[in-house]
Amino acid sequence: MHLRQVGISIAALALASCATTQPVGQTTGNDVAVVAPQPGQDLGQLFETYDAQQLALSPLSKAYRGIRDEDYSRWGDFSDAAEAREEALLQSTAAAMRTNYDLAELSPEDALSYRLFDAMADRSAALFPFRDYGYVFDQMRGAQSQLPAFLINIHRVDDAESAQAYVSRIAGLGEVIDTLTAESRERAAAGVMPPDWVYPYVVSDIENLLAAGDDNAILEDYRKKVAALDAAESAGLEQGAATRAWNANARPAYQRLLAEMKRQQAIAPTQDGIWRFPQGAEYYRALLANYTTTDLTPDQIHQIGLDNVSRIHDEMRAIMEQVGFEGTLQQFFEFTRTDERFYYDDRETYLADAQAKLAAMEARLPEFFSTLPTDPLVIKPVEAFREKSAGKAFYQRPAPDGSRPGTYYVNLYNLDDMSKNELEALAYHEGLPGHHLQLSIQTQLGDVPPFRRFGGVTAYSEGWGLYSEELGKDMGFYTDPYSDFGRLGMELWRAARLVVDTGLHHKRWSREEAIQYLTDNTPNPDGDIRKAIERYAVYPGQATAYMIGKLKIMELRDRARTQLGDEFDIRAFHDVILTSGPVPLSIMEENVDAWIAEVKAN
Repeated sequence: MHLRQVGISIAALALASCATTQPVGQTTGNDVAVVAPQPGQDLGQLFETYDAQQLALSPLSKAYRGIRDEDYSRWGDFSDAAEAREEALLQSTAAAMRTNYDLAELSPEDALSYRLFDAMADRSAALFPFRDYGYVFDQMRGAQSQLPAFLINIHRVDDAESAQAYVSRIAGLGEVIDTLTAESRERAAAGVMPPDWVYPYVVSDIENLLAAGDDNAILEDYRKKVAALDAAESAGLEQGAATRAWNANARPAYQRLLAEMKRQQAIAPTQDGIWRFPQGAEYYRALLANYTTTDLTPDQIHQIGLDNVSRIHDEMRAIMEQVGFEGTLQQFFEFTRTDERFYYDDRETYLADAQAKLAAMEARLPEFFSTLPTDPLVIKPVEAFREKSAGKAFYQRPAPDGSRPGTYYVNLYNLDDMSKNELEALAYHEGLPGHHLQLSIQTQLGDVPPFRRFGGVTAYSEGWGLYSEELGKDMGFYTDPYSDFGRLGMELWRAARLVVDTGLHHKRWSREEAIQYLTDNTPNPDGDIRKAIERYAVYPGQATAYMIGKLKIMELRDRARTQLGDEFDIRAFHDVILTSGPVPLSIMEENVDAWIAEVKAN
């Protein structure tokens, strides 16, 4: 979905979404027109045209793809009109597809692409009425930190031209921040503000940049990248241009943003859920449908969470018995939550241990996967300027041209929030065989339309990540019972998310009630619990996708194994899941059932 709707989720900008309709062939703005298919034109060409038009509207999407052209110095348009243009492009392309192509006459691969694009447009249309309900600035994906993170992590500098483009983007930060500040002010006037406790995080991010002066994270990154150039590459660069651009444009805009955030903080609501919005219930149902790709109701998702929390608690009690712990499950939680043996003393050891686990996993992949990732994977700590507010861990996909590796970010701001017991499961989820394997394979699917190579379905990708954690056990890892307990703790965490996310946004729980639920039912440390609940409060619905997706993959694997018996091949099963790219869960089920039938027939 578009940046304005969900705050600033820049990583999602590779794919436009949301909805209005517009006649095919009408100009959508910025010299981009929705072009109707020509007679006999291949469906794939329609999708290529859509992709080119979408990229023309989004310089940031180009940068994530590794494309550097005349837009490399620009941020793009962050206005409501720009969102409408992107949505018109999506919906007009979908209308052209539906009008000009007969699903029954397409090849199986084209038919799948048709259905996936159709479903993407429908999900977008359902969310469009709520496009102004997202938070522009929050601690998870707010523009105040995501824009600098884009410059640091995505904008490459390997010659004078790209360095000058970096300077232009620093100068352009002023206009972008002012545009988004104005949008945030308008939403606040309409009652759309995050809870009051969000603002200190946002203020901290802003003040960290401002207090650093000319040594802030953006300018440090620019200088580091320029310093790596040789004399010929850096010839002609103007000394001090980046600093002047920051002080003339970006810094004053950040100061204005800081004043606006402090103004809003004084009037911010104390309730945590989006039920407080005028159409909050409808918005939440649309979010759940979008993230899970199911028609499950909030109450059904809540109950699935409760049922799985109970199941995992029973599995944890078996590990308690294995390690000889005497006491209740809650006492075991407190033991693993507080005993210093389960935590690291320094960041370097954590990173080294995570790297070792991933190296061991990589060596085993060919036994379970026919298709392997082709991109390198690196582990990086979250940058200091945003580590206080950033999430626990996350992954950034590689560039399709190989210019950027896949990156597993781990937040080591507070090592007491990063249990040794969870290190394996977290590395498998974010790295191998989780997000890195899945997204590297997806990015290299050269024979599918770009929207499938670069788009996403949350229940698919996060379901795969959670599935990968359990797959690690099938592959012979988690040899330490406490590490296996950590794996169950991570699964329990995702089951409990179903309970607390629906609790916050449907059952009107307070943040404190949700925190207490996790404290009573999970082994996670207090800081981890608080940060998680704060994430779910500002990112409604997304956290439900993990367990719903994982349960579907496990259901399909069990079905295939039962029906195929000795003919079941785990590597072939994984190919069925992975080589289609992201799909809604219903289509994933169809794909697996078709594969089962094919194996039986042969």
